[in-house]
Amino acid sequence: MRVSLHFTCQMNSTTAPASQADRATQHIRGILALAIKHNDARQAVIVADAGCALAVTLAVAYRRCLPDARFIDFDAVTPQAVLEAFAQLTARDLVVLIQSTSFRLEAFRIRVELFKRGLTVIEHPHLARMTGKQTDYYIDSLAYDQNYYRGIGLALKTRIDAAQSGVVNSGGEQLIFASPFESAKLNIGDYSGMPNVGGQFPLGEVFTEARDLEAVRGRVRIFAFGDTTYSVNLPPQAITLIVEKGRVVGTENSTPEFDVVLANIRAAEGEVWLRELGFGMNRAFSAERVVTDIGTFERMCGIHLSLGAKHGVYSKPNIRRAEARHHVDVFAVTVSVTLDDEVVFYDDAWKVGNLIAEAA
Repeated sequence: MRVSLHFTCQMNSTTAPASQADRATQHIRGILALAIKHNDARQAVIVADAGCALAVTLAVAYRRCLPDARFIDFDAVTPQAVLEAFAQLTARDLVVLIQSTSFRLEAFRIRVELFKRGLTVIEHPHLARMTGKQTDYYIDSLAYDQNYYRGIGLALKTRIDAAQSGVVNSGGEQLIFASPFESAKLNIGDYSGMPNVGGQFPLGEVFTEARDLEAVRGRVRIFAFGDTTYSVNLPPQAITLIVEKGRVVGTENSTPEFDVVLANIRAAEGEVWLRELGFGMNRAFSAERVVTDIGTFERMCGIHLSLGAKHGVYSKPNIRRAEARHHVDVFAVTVSVTLDDEVVFYDDAWKVGNLIAEAA
């Protein structure tokens, strides 16, 4: 069936709320079956700590979904014991990492090294940063709507890759991308043709940047930013960034905390580049549903940008990768997004009206 793609960013309401563990189990079952495509022929290892309530809940859910998996209490064993468990796995076996903070295995870069071995990885880091209602938002964010993520995600990539320009309207201010975009990257739970399966969860993002960074200009209002503790900072009113030739040259309504962020970037890099243009898709997160962890909230439904020269995915001739130090996510007030002459986001919804995609 061929359909026009129109999805809202609002969460669907439920008639009878289930317990957190029950909801997490349902969502993780969907991730394993539809995104990761794990099956009983593959081994699985779950490594978890019990450092926060959310980590305990996810551990319960994964053990329900993977009853034959080997479970390792990270705090009860040595790092060498964890590495030995990994060594017994073969390509396409599954490793689940449930971390209140971030596991340290000496010089072992966990996800990178596991991917090198051809293993599938599901990583949930920094869970202790989310408490109270944020734990509900996080569990909601694990719901895997295959039609939504793959339909909108692939359609956005097609539209971005063909676009010659774009505009982010943040309510009276416009940030203009007067340049084609780099080939968009997907984080939508579709690993077809990709070298690695899995990554950091939750899912939900398509990202790119201008091919010509200096062709970005204008003004954009941001309602949140990543501060020096890697936490989401919500200023009392939106901060306006003034952008010329791809660099932030001024602000309005800034805060002392944001001034520190900009000062740190300038001290290390001399100027503040605006690089990533992220199309967040996860409907569990919004300006009203915020979680503290910046790496999680990055999936928020709407537009996020990065400040600083660092962006490991795309190379630019005028930026030396060895000298790039900062990549700070900021979150735009997203009223509308236009690619060429097509508005693809408005009324809090992704609407890729001129593109037709196959519905599952």
